[in-house]
Amino acid sequence: MNNIADRMAARLGAVAGVAGADTADARPSAALRATTLALLAAVPGLPLVLSAVMPASAALPAGVALAGAGALLATAASAVRKPAPAPVRSFSEELDVSAPPAVSPYDLFAGLVTLHDARGFVTAVHGRDKADVLAWMRDPIGRGYLDQIHVSDRIGFLAAIDRLRQGGTRETVDIRIDRPSLGADAEQFTHMRVEMTALAGPDGALINVIAQSHDISAEARLKGENVRRAADAESANDAKTRFLAAVSHELRTPLNAILGFSDVLSGEYFGKLENDRQREYVALIHQSGSHLLSVVNTMLDVSKIEAGRYELLTEPFRVAESVKACEQMLGLQARDKGIQLTSRVPRAVGEAVADQRAIQQILINLVGNAIKFTDRGGIVTIDAAREGKDLLLVVSDTGIGIPADKLALIGQPFMQVENEYTRKYEGTGLGLSLVKGLVALHGGSLTIQSQPGEGTVITVRIAADGSGVVSDTNGRTASSTVDFPPRLASDKETVYEPSNDGKDTQDERARQKTA
Repeated sequence: MNNIADRMAARLGAVAGVAGADTADARPSAALRATTLALLAAVPGLPLVLSAVMPASAALPAGVALAGAGALLATAASAVRKPAPAPVRSFSEELDVSAPPAVSPYDLFAGLVTLHDARGFVTAVHGRDKADVLAWMRDPIGRGYLDQIHVSDRIGFLAAIDRLRQGGTRETVDIRIDRPSLGADAEQFTHMRVEMTALAGPDGALINVIAQSHDISAEARLKGENVRRAADAESANDAKTRFLAAVSHELRTPLNAILGFSDVLSGEYFGKLENDRQREYVALIHQSGSHLLSVVNTMLDVSKIEAGRYELLTEPFRVAESVKACEQMLGLQARDKGIQLTSRVPRAVGEAVADQRAIQQILINLVGNAIKFTDRGGIVTIDAAREGKDLLLVVSDTGIGIPADKLALIGQPFMQVENEYTRKYEGTGLGLSLVKGLVALHGGSLTIQSQPGEGTVITVRIAADGSGVVSDTNGRTASSTVDFPPRLASDKETVYEPSNDGKDTQDERARQKTA
């Protein structure tokens, strides 16, 4: 009956011109349906009422016509009735209707954001990259997150949770999370950096922990590669040091025989040599053997310093005696080359506490280099002075000098300055490297000032009382590894530096020479 009424109401509304009544999906209004039901009731009733006053043949068409006309009039009246106004919404209500569905603010954070309870179990998962992480990670809810952490990293993770539980506010820990194998080349673990923040209740007890995890696998790979390269470099350096030590030891055995037998031949203990040429050749053999032995000993000392096995034997000694010994040892070499070698040591210098053998080796190497790179007619000077608590040893020459852009190369092992001068001179480039190492073991400093074509001034500064030497708990000199080769200062303006106590007691003649 309802369906019949709806269909008739639709037809009636279409005939009366009601808007929207002719659409297939529009349901007729309640007023139109009521009018239609009244028409259905009036169609059989009006002819019966009219049949009482007129013939039945006229009453039937007249009653149907009257019922139809009344239905049309009622339908038209309902169509022109003013509809009820729609409710007016406020601006806030309009925003609420148009706003997107509410999301958690944790979903806006980068990485994977997990909420943990006081035991470390995961209660919720958020994060901007949640979908990407959960694509390879197993369900972290509950113990799932903890069970996927590498066994050796779980202790650190739980320790961080415990520190937050004891009142901490934030913690950062790096962990490795197991991941299913995605391919033959895929790594078994993903490195994650977890930044945790504590959420405490009014009583200060830990309620939740917010953990933001980031993938740091690329950083972990770079760190591992750096560690491997550092290990390879250290291994290569150790191999080089062992090689130098082994070669040096192996060379010293035949050198002893060469030097010994050349001494016997030059002394003519078993008969005189036939001519001067033989004597010259024997002298050259002895001279070359002595030079090679000096190089071997220098290589051994350099390898000891690099390995931290060079031990200093500190004791008081007179500085003037060490300078005089160096002058006597290299005086003949200087005279043969036509160079004047002089020394100036004031009496005020007195004694110093250091390794006398190392100090003499420093002077011998510096003076030997000065003689080597000074042409005939030049001057090489050894100066010693006291400046406060420091001992200054200055070796100056009037040699070829060093260009400013080459000073950084001076002192590197097996390195010589590449210019037109140094190609004329022999040497391994180890002398100044050894000097820098010995000075560093004494806790001192070494400074070079040089002008090409005018000369070079090298200043060694060490503590005169031996306080710069590192000692162990028993008072013995410790063999510590130094920065080898130490860097050289390239200051050209001055040789002397002000002493710590403000006293400037340097020798005036040395000042004039090195200025």
